[in-house]
Amino acid sequence: MENCFIESFNGRFRDECLNENWFINLEKAKEIIELWREDYNTARPHSSLNNLTPSEFVEQHRLKHKT
Repeated sequence: MENCFIESFNGRFRDECLNENWFINLEKAKEIIELWREDYNTARPHSSLNNLTPSEFVEQHRLKHKT
């Protein structure tokens, strides 16, 4: 295990997206994966980010470091 964050993400992605969906073709796979990615980054809080979503964390960081 090289990077525990990547390993955790890979496991979550596999369990929640890849194992839960049947991909008929590449276009459908891209669509389903993009929907999962959007949900993961905008709607779901992450404990490693003080229970903020990644998009909230980025916005908070920008506001703190605005010059």
